[in-house]
Amino acid sequence: MQRKDPKNLTVKMLISMVAAVICSVAVITLREKLLAGGDAATWKTINDLLFADISAAGNEKAIGLFYIIGQLFVRALQLVIVPMVFTSIVLAMVRISDSRKLGRISGKTVGLFLFTTVCGILLAAVAGMIAYNAGAFNNTALDLSGSTGSTGANPLMIVINAIPNNFAGALSNNGGVLAIVFSAVAVGLAVNALKEKIELLPKFCQEVSDIITVILSYIVNTFAPVAVFCLITRTGAAYGVSHLKPAMAYVLLTTCLLLLVLFCGYALLIKLTTGLDPRPFIRKISKIALFGFSTSSSAATLPLNLKAATEDLGVREEIASFVLPLGMTVNMDGTAIMQVVATLFIAGCSGFPISFSTLIVIGLLAIVASIGTPAAPGAGAVILFTILSGIGLNSEIALVAYSLILAINRPIEMLVTALNVVGDTACAIAVAKSEDALDVAKYEA
Repeated sequence: MQRKDPKNLTVKMLISMVAAVICSVAVITLREKLLAGGDAATWKTINDLLFADISAAGNEKAIGLFYIIGQLFVRALQLVIVPMVFTSIVLAMVRISDSRKLGRISGKTVGLFLFTTVCGILLAAVAGMIAYNAGAFNNTALDLSGSTGSTGANPLMIVINAIPNNFAGALSNNGGVLAIVFSAVAVGLAVNALKEKIELLPKFCQEVSDIITVILSYIVNTFAPVAVFCLITRTGAAYGVSHLKPAMAYVLLTTCLLLLVLFCGYALLIKLTTGLDPRPFIRKISKIALFGFSTSSSAATLPLNLKAATEDLGVREEIASFVLPLGMTVNMDGTAIMQVVATLFIAGCSGFPISFSTLIVIGLLAIVASIGTPAAPGAGAVILFTILSGIGLNSEIALVAYSLILAINRPIEMLVTALNVVGDTACAIAVAKSEDALDVAKYEA
């Protein structure tokens, strides 16, 4: 198969992104005009034809063309998540023959993930508390009629769920990526210890990995620009401006923080940890950020991220295939930032007092909850309820404010995912440089 030029794909993705934004604005304008003019029936017809979620109740007769195209693409990527994560980690473990080096790489990776997450939470806590104390989150007009509660879960359950009680079950669940990572690490370490006694499994994993690479290259190069256009345009149609008005302070603050970390934070991390010029990283990572933004799924972005890290940024495969799948599971800087600001927003809406000790608890819960967040669209806002439950923020008005977050958070989740996947790649570069496993010439090219 002829290898596609990654620059051509980037150009196509950028064109698709710009076209999608233009169409989103046009669709939102049309939607608001029709609804304001009392012509909801016309909008419903357009929505049913192009944008409707055909899996939702009441949409049994809808066509949802844009929804179908977007979902087919995302599902095609999700199809290979389990075999890709499992084989890549097993092969990474096998290739690192020095057990001391393996432990060193693991320690550096987890340490960097924890460092970036804590930095993000501190930034969000400071900015969020300034907005909270300034009253930016107060007096939000919330309709208490028809409010419903939610069922919380102890965020520490991720520790238990990380070790599966059924190997086959772990390999059949896209949502339990942490269990897949644990299983792959266990198998990889065992194969590494047995060395030449195990010949078939590493070869099998390599062949599966090669097959996945061919499939993903075809899917991404052929369908990604069209799918990105459909996904972003549909987001504009499904979430009009009316959803953003009640919580503009939350939206603006969270967006500014995410953009600050995305454009400045990781560039600074690259500079401080490697001494390299961060500009090549910023230029080459753009298509990963755009892809993560459009799909709102770290898992769906992982294949392209692995490809870009090794082929464009010069990270040796043994490092990328370990750091990036692990990062997809535990490195959720954007999710943690969003969850902290959202918690303070809900506290402000409901008049819940935030003390210094409560803020520390929020930060700790955000670390645990973000690690346990599935790499799937919308998961961050759902897991947010574990933090609210942890600090006792469960009043009726708090639940309504939480429902508002669920309603408006789709654009934020898209930006969160872009931040998460870029953070994974930045950490992979830092680890690779420290292990002399980074092709600097390829990075700077």
